[in-house]
Amino acid sequence: MKKIIMGGLLTLLLSNCSKPAPVETPPRPALVTIVGEKTLSTSMILVGEVRPRYESGQGFRVNGKIIKRNVELGEFIKKGQVLAYLDPLDNHLNVTAAMAAVSAAEADKALAMAELTRQRQLFAKKFISASALDIREAQFTTASAKLTQIKAQAQVIENQMQYVNLSSDREGVITMIHAEPGQIIQAGEVIVKIADTHAIDVLVAIPESRMSEVKLNTAVIIKIWADQKKTYSGMVREISPAADSATRNFNVRITINHADESVKLGMTASVNFEDAVDLASAGFLIPGQALTEINNKSAVWVIDDHNKAQPRTVIAGPFREDGVLISEGLQAGEKIAIAGVHTLIKDQLVKPIFNEVAP
Repeated sequence: MKKIIMGGLLTLLLSNCSKPAPVETPPRPALVTIVGEKTLSTSMILVGEVRPRYESGQGFRVNGKIIKRNVELGEFIKKGQVLAYLDPLDNHLNVTAAMAAVSAAEADKALAMAELTRQRQLFAKKFISASALDIREAQFTTASAKLTQIKAQAQVIENQMQYVNLSSDREGVITMIHAEPGQIIQAGEVIVKIADTHAIDVLVAIPESRMSEVKLNTAVIIKIWADQKKTYSGMVREISPAADSATRNFNVRITINHADESVKLGMTASVNFEDAVDLASAGFLIPGQALTEINNKSAVWVIDDHNKAQPRTVIAGPFREDGVLISEGLQAGEKIAIAGVHTLIKDQLVKPIFNEVAP
């Protein structure tokens, strides 16, 4: 009986000590995509606004009240054409006062000269001292300097009579008017803007991710939305050195070559940077989230034929809105992970789930 009990206890102990067979870890689902054929940076088409290359603000050089305006918004004007007039009454009075001041200064100089002549005669006869003659000499010098000063001031006031007429300093079209009869203006206040219509630009905003594709003096193709059938050649003339603080885009000006009368300021234009494509930027386009960094190097996770994740060092090209170009490190037809790449480990078994959306 004891043997039976002991045998039962031993069987029970052996059964408790045995370990269950390990459960195999199921493959981890992973969103993947297949690397396509090598592609070039697609041509960039951006929308901009037709702007004048030169637009100057015009204003009076003196204070006053506007009594007449000769131009209207949108009017084409010639260089030297009078745009507006100020009331000249105050300026006439200033000129009269300046001329009177000149006459008074001339009289003072003449009197000082006469006194100096008499003092020289008296000094020659030893009737006055040298110090008395020096005083008269200084008075004459002061009167002469004062006359020169007042004449210069009078010339300035006289010149200001010409400033009551505001004349255009260039040929162009009026793009802004802030001048009405009766309006009191200050010297230097801009009341008219004139745009030169001989040099026309298109202003576009380039995303910072595409700035590497834009170079100075690069040829582009321009279309005006008002007439999509007509195209114009253009050239990148100016690239802003700093991004806009609000949009983080870079303002770029493109000159329209041989713009005709159908190109109006303020129109919407599309700029095709097709000629700006760099052939050296060819590569495999993959989603941006597929790119990671391993040991301070750009890398992707390649899913091999056994559905295991393998890290692969790559050379990344330019970033675009639709992904990133990989210039070296991948081959067409390979599978790469495009989600959760920061949590994968080498030789990890995965269950590929193919992404139906192209990168």
